[in-house]
Amino acid sequence: MVKKMTLVEKVNITSGVGWSQDLCVGNTAPATGVGFPALCLQDGPLGLRFTDHSTAFPAGVTVGATWNRDLMYKKGRAHALEAKLKGVSILLGPAMGPLGRMPAGGRNWEAFGPDPVLQGVAASEEIKGIQDEGVIATAKHFIANEQEHFRQSYEWGLPNALSSNIDDRTLHELYLWPFADSIKAGVASIMCSYNLVNNSYACGNSKLMNGILKDELGFQGFIQSDWLAQRSGVASALAGLDMTMPGDGLRWMDGASLFGPRLTEATLNGSLPMERINDMATRVVAAWYQVGQDNKTQWPAPPPKGKGGPNFSSFTDKKIGLLHPGSDDKTKAEVNKFIDVQGKGNKFHGRLAKQIASEGTVLVKNDGNILPLSKLGPKTKKGDQNEKYKVGIYGEDAGPGDGPNACPDRSCNQGTLGSGWGSGAVEFPYLVPPLKALESAFDHDSVDISSLLSNDIPIKGSSLLHDRDLCIAFINSDSGEGFESWNGIRADRNDLYPQKKGDKLVQRVARECGGKGNGDTIVVVHAVGPVVLERWIDLAGVKAVILANLPGEESGNALADVLFGVVDASGRLPYTVGRSLDDYGDGGQILYYPNGVVPQQDFKERLYIDYRHFDKHNIMPRFEFGFGLSYTTFEFSNLTVTEKKPKSALPAPRPDAAASPPSYSTDIPEPSTAVFPPGFRRLRNRIYPYIRSVSDIKHGQYPYPKGYFDIQTPSPAGGAQGGNPDLFTPHLSVNISLKNTGARKGMQVVQVYVSFPDGVIDDSTGEKIDFPVRQLRGFEKIELDAGESQSITIELTRRDLSYWSRGRGNWVMPTKGKFSISVGSSSRNLPANAEW
Repeated sequence: MVKKMTLVEKVNITSGVGWSQDLCVGNTAPATGVGFPALCLQDGPLGLRFTDHSTAFPAGVTVGATWNRDLMYKKGRAHALEAKLKGVSILLGPAMGPLGRMPAGGRNWEAFGPDPVLQGVAASEEIKGIQDEGVIATAKHFIANEQEHFRQSYEWGLPNALSSNIDDRTLHELYLWPFADSIKAGVASIMCSYNLVNNSYACGNSKLMNGILKDELGFQGFIQSDWLAQRSGVASALAGLDMTMPGDGLRWMDGASLFGPRLTEATLNGSLPMERINDMATRVVAAWYQVGQDNKTQWPAPPPKGKGGPNFSSFTDKKIGLLHPGSDDKTKAEVNKFIDVQGKGNKFHGRLAKQIASEGTVLVKNDGNILPLSKLGPKTKKGDQNEKYKVGIYGEDAGPGDGPNACPDRSCNQGTLGSGWGSGAVEFPYLVPPLKALESAFDHDSVDISSLLSNDIPIKGSSLLHDRDLCIAFINSDSGEGFESWNGIRADRNDLYPQKKGDKLVQRVARECGGKGNGDTIVVVHAVGPVVLERWIDLAGVKAVILANLPGEESGNALADVLFGVVDASGRLPYTVGRSLDDYGDGGQILYYPNGVVPQQDFKERLYIDYRHFDKHNIMPRFEFGFGLSYTTFEFSNLTVTEKKPKSALPAPRPDAAASPPSYSTDIPEPSTAVFPPGFRRLRNRIYPYIRSVSDIKHGQYPYPKGYFDIQTPSPAGGAQGGNPDLFTPHLSVNISLKNTGARKGMQVVQVYVSFPDGVIDDSTGEKIDFPVRQLRGFEKIELDAGESQSITIELTRRDLSYWSRGRGNWVMPTKGKFSISVGSSSRNLPANAEW
């Protein structure tokens, strides 16, 4: 197909047409001569942005908190089915960057938590689900885009974005790990990020895109820019960028693309080799074929030849709207067909959303086993047995507020919090508030429910608390993407405390519930990440605490299922809950004020983020990574570690390429073939591949980077998608027996951590290698009936047991000393241990 394309067609499929020029957030133009369609790219990781009648799934952080591979896959599959039914070719998700270096980072909630293995598993499972449904998945944001402040040129008043300065080992062992897993899973697209990395823009960094993604990790798909993340033209193409989005240049809707006609000119004047434009087009077409979008039954042609293409508009809610809203074209048509893609009956995606939300709800405190609650109230109650059990529900977060879609892109914190804000958010088709679900769940013949949907209880409002037997307080903490702010929060959180006086609400409720704290208080926290709970967690009245993350549309129903024990409390923390923001160390702090024209952020903490930092510095967290309580109890026993392959320092040599890339003519076409056709109508600010005149083509010597034409030695860490295949060879088999020792069915997450040998010296550099105390290397979520036992086996690969050697440019397994293998229910509860 690419061989048959003209130059302008190759440019058409690698350049966006400009923001709001067509109906999706990102749009390419077709290669009509060969039957390759225009592609629709749409946010985001939580659901389908700017669409109607589609599901608002739980956020990535909630998916991560499930630790459930099956749900991760099913979420990706359902998400993609909705995308396909809406005519979306490319989903802009899942997110695995930001990884979560800084707990207050504004977009951490879009991804799965600050551990690379958890991120990698969740991302790869979602990608498999998305692409099994025939939609192209996008692994984003590549890479080290860890805060919103100064993430993008001009957005924060500075001409340049922030530079994330990171060493090679840290890059590989933390931030790159989930991208490698995504590539191994076959992801067809990767989105490069806004920020600079080591003072080179991520979307113009040849080491990252050509060297690491395409060589070392064997990425076969296309790299697209984040929206306006491209900051150069030919240079970024040479560095490995394959598609620019949304197509505009350095400013929104400027009509001055850095690709588009500039890419055509660069090819015609010899600045951009034909090999490169051919490779760019090939990668886009290969991705399209890979997921089966050439199947005309599943993917019909757009009008006028068929009924395919997007059936919604990102830029109007009305049925009739502009076809090209960002241009001067006033042509209108039916742009929103309001197709319901949520499924029906047993296939209603709200069922899956509820299951993810409930399994992503983490119970962290349960004194006296106050939970699960009875819908009839407690079995025994002091005083008159005929008196109703009195429940009070408090806090704005318990209620509907002004509705879930009150603010653009969910960029305000009001009502119950189901999502963060920004391009990763969606239009909620509905949002079940906790109050509504609890009112439906309790038996009103035996339970009296009152509510105050405010975080400010009047001074004279003690009567609203004193007669209650049980008080449930709802608080939250919100954040989002850098283009929006709310109430002084400019995307990244200012601190980790609950917002909107949430701490004071809990203190008041806990001290006055039942009169002088004689009642029981349950606290529910909806949040984008860790929240500091220290101002009230140890109050005598606080009997239970639930961290419900960001539950999406089925919020209240999912919470009720956990509160009443319809399902076990099975969520586990995908992050560490510290006692203060300072607990996370210098590397955990947002750079709120620029320290230069090009703000610099040095990742000096290296590998030590989240639980790795807490462990290294022996800091006691409030709740550790991987922690979560269940309504039953479990016992780990009979740990055995079986060697499947002996230790050896290096992986097998890089294998020869399994196939050769396609070959094309490198002849530069005649400039006359790329001139605007006679009588062609140009729309304002729309990006076209054509040049105005043959005279536009000026020949000269392009200043290629030094060494550009040198034959590079392939990375020894490469050889297949995801890296050298030997990196994924199992070396250890870890087997553990798990028994449900409680009285009811429940779920446990079996977590395997590895501690590396002491005294490891890298023979290529002579340096002593420092390792985290322990690192997650595998997990499995298991459901067992009361009294049931099961044997679980988790394999550890060469990569799991290796570190990245900057001297060798390869993964190295220590062959001296002993590895410690620890198994348990959290990063600090590991009762089963063995050595290898």
